[in-house]
Amino acid sequence: MLRQDCECHVVNTASAAGLVSAPLMSVYNVSKHAVVTLSETLFHDLRLAKAKMGVSVLCPAYVPTNIRSSERNRPAELADDAPPTPSQIAARERSEKAIASGRLSAAEVARMTFDAVRDDRFYVITHPKMLASVELRFQDLLAQRNPSDPYTFKPEVAARPR
Repeated sequence: MLRQDCECHVVNTASAAGLVSAPLMSVYNVSKHAVVTLSETLFHDLRLAKAKMGVSVLCPAYVPTNIRSSERNRPAELADDAPPTPSQIAARERSEKAIASGRLSAAEVARMTFDAVRDDRFYVITHPKMLASVELRFQDLLAQRNPSDPYTFKPEVAARPR
């Protein structure tokens, strides 16, 4: 892509989970935070190289997709027949509730992404209301206090102690 002599654009898909750290989702959160920082670093690297490449990172919140049944893609030899743990059950219940609350379709997210590419906008935030949680996270960091509940502004999907 760097060798071609025309403009192009990279879009990496992370998640709102790349901007906050919700409970019961540690592995997912880590991978999504990694995509965000990879994208931010790529943005800086390409600017230093004066490349004709744009970069965006897509951070959707809950969109009704088949993500909650991702095990359908797992090869049979890697299947885990062990019964789910209590934390896995809690995570699945919270995830299903949150995903069901999603109001944007995949097509709407695609349109928003194409708009961001056209506008050369880096962050593609599909659910701007979640930015209050991002801001709260950064306020916690700046104040050097313990992390606040990332669902402070969306208590209906918050995980509760059992």
